Amino acid sequence: MVVQHNLRAMNANRMLGITTGTLSKSSEKLSSGYKINRAADDAAGLAISEKMRKQMRGLTQASANAEDGISAVQTAEGALTEVHDMLQRMNELAVKAANGTNALSDRQTIQDEVDQLLTEIDRVAETTKFNEIYLLKGDADRVTKYLEAKDAGLKGSLAESATKASFTMDVLKLGDSITIAGKEYRIGAAGTAADPEAGVTAIRDAITASITNGGIPDYATLAGDADTGNAAAMAGAYIDLDGTQYTVVTDASQINTDKNMLTLSKILEKVGVGSTVKYNGNIYRAMVDKVKTNKDAGMDGIDDEDASFITDLQAYKMIRQELGLANNVGANKQNSDVDAEITFKDAKGADAGAAVDLDAATFDAGITVDAAAKKVVFAFDKGVYTAQESLYFSIHAGADADMNNKIGIQIDALDTKGLGIDGLNVKDTTSAAATYAIDSIAEAIAHVSKQRSMIGAIQNRLEHTINNLDNIVENTTAAESTIRDTDMATEMVKYSNANILQQAGQSMLAQSNQANQGVLSLLQ
Repeated sequence: MVVQHNLRAMNANRMLGITTGTLSKSSEKLSSGYKINRAADDAAGLAISEKMRKQMRGLTQASANAEDGISAVQTAEGALTEVHDMLQRMNELAVKAANGTNALSDRQTIQDEVDQLLTEIDRVAETTKFNEIYLLKGDADRVTKYLEAKDAGLKGSLAESATKASFTMDVLKLGDSITIAGKEYRIGAAGTAADPEAGVTAIRDAITASITNGGIPDYATLAGDADTGNAAAMAGAYIDLDGTQYTVVTDASQINTDKNMLTLSKILEKVGVGSTVKYNGNIYRAMVDKVKTNKDAGMDGIDDEDASFITDLQAYKMIRQELGLANNVGANKQNSDVDAEITFKDAKGADAGAAVDLDAATFDAGITVDAAAKKVVFAFDKGVYTAQESLYFSIHAGADADMNNKIGIQIDALDTKGLGIDGLNVKDTTSAAATYAIDSIAEAIAHVSKQRSMIGAIQNRLEHTINNLDNIVENTTAAESTIRDTDMATEMVKYSNANILQQAGQSMLAQSNQANQGVLSLLQ
């Protein structure tokens, strides 16, 4: 027995210290709710937990980012709803202005409302913003854009590239009808200053050519009164000349002037300048197009007595003009004038004859068309306008710096310039401007519809993104909880056990201190 060292007390004290430490840690875990309060508690677990916390907090913010993105696109879409309504009203006004019953004053009134709507569209684009970001006015940079090519309502085919377009139509022949700017014209034959009877000759040739195509001999074989060709095919053919109907007979012996029964040669001899001939559903006119004496010296390719008859050259010039007008609607840079030159193509698209310069061609000379020519091609530059570059921003929908976490949103500049309706005019005297404005408004409506559809698709995508992010956060939180959170039931068992051990240790320490008292009995 010794008194210098109380080993039993030392052992009890050491064990009590361990128990107290365990109890302290258990108490800390119970009070904090975390089983990892410092790196020493679980170094590896702490590292994993912090990575998970980074991901969770990042994804939570990403979800908030996506919510902000939805709010932004909803703001833009709400403004575009009003733009759509205004464009629909403008379409109504343009259709109304295109009606021929409107006086110029009526179209001016319509134009006044159109101008107000154009101004309001610009104001909406200028003022719609989210968090000080202007959504509909585009980026600060400006860009040159091209309008969609238009065919001016003409019968033919339109082809276009990025900056150019071409309109291809059938070659106009004598007797053909064509509608230009809403008015129907028929191609007539005009004389020239050098040969005023050239139109008459053309009419005679056209009639005989038409009869030949039906199996009847051409005019050359009928120069006299006797028929040397297929009499059966010609017999009974009707030709209406200036309102008088003639019956074609095949021999001079069959001529009956009282019944207007004449040979083809006799009938055609009656054709003169100003004559209108109807045969086999076709209408031919030897136009009256005299040399003018006013300031517009020269022929104009329009019949002096019936303006619905024009030459093919005049028709091509009018078509060129209408294509230019139609393709300049909404352009703020007049760059869509149709080229002066037209080209002729055969059925396979190969060049057929020399190109014609419409600026240089004169009505005195007319156009000589190659027999192989089947198509005529008008080439022109597409309408040009300058608008703001599209606004682009991205939603960061992830916790990492991966570019795949970016969801891009692009919103075009949707003012009147961006929509291609800047300076829209519906008040001309002919209603052609209003007619062409309808197409431009339709394109603007389609543009806004496309933008709204994109915005709607983005909104739906962002809603799915939010759902996915929230799901990831939830599951990652559950995983992080198993690593870092205290299992209260288990820890309470440990705490109770340590508390009991602490009390036992304290008791044993007291008993160990009492053990040395036995030495005193030896000293007595």
